[in-house]
Amino acid sequence: MNTYLSMTKRNVKMFFKDKGMFFTSLITPVILLVLYATFLAKVYRDSFTSGMPDGFTIPEKLINGTVGGELFSSLLAVCCVTVAFCSNTLMAQDKVTGVIRDFMVTPVKKSTLATSYYTATLLTTLIVTYAATGACFLYIAVKGWYLSVGDVLFLLLDVLVLTMFGTAFSCIINTFLSSQGQISAVGTVISAGYGFICGAYMPISQFSAGLQKVISFLPGTYGTSLIRNHALAGVYREMAAQGFPEDTVEKIKDSIDCNLYFFGNKVSIGAMYAALAGATALLIGVYILIGILRKQKR
Repeated sequence: MNTYLSMTKRNVKMFFKDKGMFFTSLITPVILLVLYATFLAKVYRDSFTSGMPDGFTIPEKLINGTVGGELFSSLLAVCCVTVAFCSNTLMAQDKVTGVIRDFMVTPVKKSTLATSYYTATLLTTLIVTYAATGACFLYIAVKGWYLSVGDVLFLLLDVLVLTMFGTAFSCIINTFLSSQGQISAVGTVISAGYGFICGAYMPISQFSAGLQKVISFLPGTYGTSLIRNHALAGVYREMAAQGFPEDTVEKIKDSIDCNLYFFGNKVSIGAMYAALAGATALLIGVYILIGILRKQKR
């Protein structure tokens, strides 16, 4: 345990020692928030208002709260995964500098080494993702706050679970990379493509039926929906209080992926948590197993 804690502490210190690595990880959510608020906000607003019945008046604050909740969930759904790749570049640096070879000849177990990389990356990524969460809360407070204390706590839990998933995913991919250039390239690809397949940029409900079935197997999809459900829970309560028909609220949930369906069956919140947590545990196990097998091969 002492070895594990020492290795984790060392990896965290190395992350903060590299100012470029830390600045890149921290600035990414800020850039995304500005871009989303600038470009996606209008798209979300037009999509929401166009789906309302003719003559149905919606308060401006409620519209802003709905759009803000969508932006909130889109930003965090992407950051929890992509920031993990930025925070996890230490694995490649240790290979380039030869530090990993020094660890190999010590009594440190490969499983301990692997878990220390995972834990350190998780901690540093959480610092960034929770900072991004705070920025999103400020944005929501300005646009239209309908969140309860319970909603806030669930959102913090969602970010934790999704960050654990993103960290495990990045660790597996980065295990096979051996240079900073390779990790930068992979991080760019993940940043560009992940937002589409997890429903952050475009609601999954707008995809073809076949593609929706394929995406329903991806754990990140449920992470996005969890954050979206809790970010918009207060908005839906306000809609009900203002007399919105129940079927209209359900259609809104369907259109922005708060309701997800697995081959026609609605997925509950509990099932979403189970799918995401199960996938995370599986990825962590695979990552540690890869590390052990790679050592045996050497």
